[in-house]
Amino acid sequence: MTLHDDATLVLKGYAPGGEAGADQAELRQVYLDHLARHADGMWKACGAGHLTASALVIAPEREKVLLTLHRKLRMWLQMGGHCEERDATLEAAALREATEESGITGLTLLPGGPVRLDRHSIPSPCHWHLDVQYAALAPPGAAERISEESLELRWFGYEEVASVADASVVRLLEATRARL
Repeated sequence: MTLHDDATLVLKGYAPGGEAGADQAELRQVYLDHLARHADGMWKACGAGHLTASALVIAPEREKVLLTLHRKLRMWLQMGGHCEERDATLEAAALREATEESGITGLTLLPGGPVRLDRHSIPSPCHWHLDVQYAALAPPGAAERISEESLELRWFGYEEVASVADASVVRLLEATRARL
């Protein structure tokens, strides 16, 4: 099975609930239509946009999250990025990105598949990131390490996130907390 096939299956199985359910279901269809139209829809080279994978890293005590101050965007974000050919699944891509960017080994994704979908525009030539967002639990004693993609890593209490991050990260945190 290709990563494209896995992404299609994951998205078909994604059943958003709660207040955002209708918007998330509509966005899921946008992602599925994108993949149906673009055989290269998983890759950065796709000019119409591409799927990305991210994960919000949660502290073991489940009271705070680790955010990265993104080097290029200068924004506090969850860990994530582009899928790579070595990624067998979207889950694997999200876990790889979270591990690389946080420096934390032993992360485990929360069960139940993606937590949210978030589409955001990016500069040409790519146009769109169609982000499939997961949540990952850090193991006890986890020690973060800054990667080349980050200016800083910092743990934030849930109540602090809205004061440092944009609305997409806040929505991801809310959806994650509903699943914990």
